[in-house]
Amino acid sequence: MEIFKHMQDYDYEELVFCQDKQSGLKAIIAIHDTTLGPALGGTRMWTYASEEEAIIDALRLAKGMTYKNAAAGLNLGGGKTVIIGDPKKDKNEAMFRAFGRFIQGLNGRYITAEDVGTTVYDMDLIHEETDFVTGISPAFGSSGNPSPVTAYGVYKGIKASAKEAFGSDMLEGKTIAVQGVGNVAYTLCEHLHNEGANLIVTDINKDAVNKAVEAFGAKAVDPNDIYSVDCDIYAPCALGATINDETIPMLKAKVVAGAANNQLKETKHGDLLHEKGIVYAPDFVINAGGVINIADELSGYNKERALKRVETIYDNLLKVFDISKRDSIPTYLAADRMAEERIQSLKYSRSQFLLNGHHILSRR
Repeated sequence: MEIFKHMQDYDYEELVFCQDKQSGLKAIIAIHDTTLGPALGGTRMWTYASEEEAIIDALRLAKGMTYKNAAAGLNLGGGKTVIIGDPKKDKNEAMFRAFGRFIQGLNGRYITAEDVGTTVYDMDLIHEETDFVTGISPAFGSSGNPSPVTAYGVYKGIKASAKEAFGSDMLEGKTIAVQGVGNVAYTLCEHLHNEGANLIVTDINKDAVNKAVEAFGAKAVDPNDIYSVDCDIYAPCALGATINDETIPMLKAKVVAGAANNQLKETKHGDLLHEKGIVYAPDFVINAGGVINIADELSGYNKERALKRVETIYDNLLKVFDISKRDSIPTYLAADRMAEERIQSLKYSRSQFLLNGHHILSRR
């Protein structure tokens, strides 16, 4: 792998390799862009097949965080860490404390958080060595479980998507098919039910489905049938890549808006939704409630303030839909463009500031 070529092609700033022989730590920190502020992104622990695979994953995820943070209106850049190892067998206190020291050494350029394979307890161990970590235990001033806040943001995003598709953001009487009824989706169902929406739910976990049926009067369907049900809105809230060649022809919904990551199997599927006139809420915009919430911890967590910021997901999606119409592009591209325009405008204003400063000095 030609690492510098890859970094140049996609404009990465920094790649940091961290190893601690005693604890077994092998970590890669990727910092993609810090134009808007310090890079924020979680620490993932995974059994990668090769070091190259781990590097590629760290780079890919870091770039994704740049776009997510920019689109959310946060003054934060994008970064990500991957730790190579089995999260069920290889963890130890020394590993995460050693990793915390590496983060401290970056002096605030990178701030980490919980991700796949890591826990709040792991973040607490990192916090023993650095303050540049979020998602720690509430006892240390953290926001705690992010699921309810993420769900609230997705709910606001669904309302914005309904406004775009139907002319009104009222969800009363709308039929919404929710795929997956995990922690985020269950709270989302609660918001939707309270507004008078009719729910259709599915999940491989039958207990989760039964709970939603009891609590919200939801209709349960088989996991394979959720795509073809008669509904106004399809909300993917489980695995990624559920928007694909097989499912798109089945969809009767006018809106796709949910909590899942990487909902499009390929970018061409975003093009297909656009061609069919289906309003798609890009996943990294609608599910940004969690990162907005933990970002608030950097100012001393205030729940009311965090929820107000999460509500901006509604306006952010309306901006995405406007850009989509303005530039005649699918919404997944419009979301990228919104993030890129924000970053580029700041880069331009900084370059003008530096240029003006040079002129003033040269006149002296």
